[in-house]
Amino acid sequence: MFHRLGQFVVRRAWWVIAAWVVAMIAIVASAPAVTSQTDESAFLPKHYESIQAAQLQERAFPSSFTPAALLLFERNDGQKLTAEDQTSMEKVVKGLTDENIPAVQQILPVSEKAKSADGKYALSMVAIDKSKMQDKEYTDAAKKLREDGSKLADGTGLKFQVGGQAASSLDQQDASGATDMIVMLGSLLLVILIVGVIFRSILAGLLPVLLSLVIAMPVANGLIADAIKIFDLKSSPMTSAILIIVVLGVGTDYFLFLAFRYRERLRTGEDRKTAVANAVGRVGEAIASAAGAVAVAFAVLILSSLGMFTALGPALAIAVVATALVSLTLAPAVLTVIPSKAVFWPGKKWMQEPKNARFAALGRMTGKKPGLVALVSGGVLVVLALAGLNYNGTYDLAGSSMPKNKESMVVQDKLMTAFSAGAADPSHVYLTTTNGAKLTDAALKDFAGKLGAVDGVAGVVTPSAENKAISADGTTGDFTVLLKDAPASNKAIDTIEKVRDAAHAAAPADSKSLVGGITSVYKDINTAMVHDYTLVFPIAALLIMLILGLQLRSVVAPWYLMASVGLGFGGTLGATTLLFQNIKGEPGLMFMLPIFIYLFVVAIGTDYNILIIARLREEAREGRSPREAAREAVKHGGPTVAAAGFILAASFATFMLAGNVLFMELGFSLAFGIVLAAFVMAMFFTPSLTALLGHRAWWPGHGDGGGHGGGSVPLQDAHGVPEPAGRR
Repeated sequence: MFHRLGQFVVRRAWWVIAAWVVAMIAIVASAPAVTSQTDESAFLPKHYESIQAAQLQERAFPSSFTPAALLLFERNDGQKLTAEDQTSMEKVVKGLTDENIPAVQQILPVSEKAKSADGKYALSMVAIDKSKMQDKEYTDAAKKLREDGSKLADGTGLKFQVGGQAASSLDQQDASGATDMIVMLGSLLLVILIVGVIFRSILAGLLPVLLSLVIAMPVANGLIADAIKIFDLKSSPMTSAILIIVVLGVGTDYFLFLAFRYRERLRTGEDRKTAVANAVGRVGEAIASAAGAVAVAFAVLILSSLGMFTALGPALAIAVVATALVSLTLAPAVLTVIPSKAVFWPGKKWMQEPKNARFAALGRMTGKKPGLVALVSGGVLVVLALAGLNYNGTYDLAGSSMPKNKESMVVQDKLMTAFSAGAADPSHVYLTTTNGAKLTDAALKDFAGKLGAVDGVAGVVTPSAENKAISADGTTGDFTVLLKDAPASNKAIDTIEKVRDAAHAAAPADSKSLVGGITSVYKDINTAMVHDYTLVFPIAALLIMLILGLQLRSVVAPWYLMASVGLGFGGTLGATTLLFQNIKGEPGLMFMLPIFIYLFVVAIGTDYNILIIARLREEAREGRSPREAAREAVKHGGPTVAAAGFILAASFATFMLAGNVLFMELGFSLAFGIVLAAFVMAMFFTPSLTALLGHRAWWPGHGDGGGHGGGSVPLQDAHGVPEPAGRR
């Protein structure tokens, strides 16, 4: 199949190139615009309690005041606020109110209750139209509050800052844009430099970048936008930065798979077109299988409970498929029309077969002592995996995805210090009758007392007519619950579970209680993640094993290949836990990190296993013994795996330049995981295990020939005519 594909592309190279250009323009031009989702609660299914609580709030308190922005005042000299400062704060609030900023519904005046215990800080709360949360108008309102509020406070001796959800969304957008640019530029430079050095060529370094970013990336973005529109998926702001790495990284990997084999065929004396056709024929199946495994691993996230991943998974799957199609058709077409001397210029020794002394030595070691190699490489993975048992998840997504000097983060830290740690985002407990009766004052006070008795609760505000926390029909009360700990901390999440238990138990007859707020959302996210780990991971593993089994025609090989990838996952999580929790002293790792490690280490790590075992099978089909095949596979496939792994690891490492905890953890874990996948699993563990198992590794398909009539697929020239054996 792939030999025929290679021959078709070679014969119709210019048509293939023109078709891709036209398709790219058409897809981009017709793609709908999409808006990223930044509200964590929007990623949860409707049956979770935090979402039901939010729905009850909307029904019972349709005009309730929900602060989307917090205006923080303090003196420039750090002293207590004075009566004169109170006048200045009132002037700022009135000035902002009179401006009638679009989407801003109400700005509360600064009251005595809104001042910190030490008298140094004061708050004004701002309601912004909740229906605008996914529109640019929402963050524009926060930006306008900052700019105009600062001007109004100028000369008053007051420092004015804006925090809260709207300001956090604004800062996240700015941080995300900077991260995308850093990742893009860093990855581009790394790919161009490293590929250029590997092939000692300028054009070879540019080709994977041009193919990935000029064609594959726009096509993928257009198709993803179509999918989001058609299937009503959500879009995360994190998707864009990860998409850059996936398309560029995977595209570079597949280009290297093809380019190394293309150069190898040229060195045997084949002409350019024949070499391209045979390169596609030999590595096409490996590229397609690798892309299939990666796409399946990504696509299975559609089963996730979290909208963040149900959006990210299919998006990345589409990107991988688009990139693989570019690699199997457009890349060979471009290599066909460009003279080979130009591709590898200005290198002068590209036609000379390198000795590959280091990889030859590694191959000899693997072939001679496969048991020792398997024991050492497997032992490294096991030891690192054990460190992962200490993993602890944290949920402060906004705080971890933005630099600490962003204004919303500064305001949040000051609120936690000056007020209760939970004051930055209080929790809410809703008590509602189920028979239509009105809540009594006695029932409200009794319920509030039981909530306040929960360990970890700093205070409870009982609903009353004065604070407008009782619904118009009197059937629902909103209890504001201040926690002692930061809303996103694990302690707060543990507390909110106790609050839920107490609220459910204390609800009077013919009533029910629901606990809402961001901490309740994080609790439900934690529950959803456990669901995903027990459902998504096993299904993905089974589907990847099925792809491996079909490619290798083996029942045995997929089991130990997936076992090695599983060890790679554990080793990556362990190393990241060791560095950030044990050495750096972080309270934990971001809760979604295991999912991302799964996405890239399990999925993309399978790429390298597929490439090396495909080469190993190819060598075995030539009549070599299992140990000889392992030796040759490492010798010839090792350089490709090492180059691809090094480039992808370096690309992921650019995340660490973003300047926030989330991307530092993400960058390190993915880079380290790819290093393990390429330089431990694919280079040593997989070939050594295959050598130990011998012909049994291919049972029942005898994919290595193994004396059962197997043999290599005959090479062909560009017109489909078999090549003489002497030219192979």
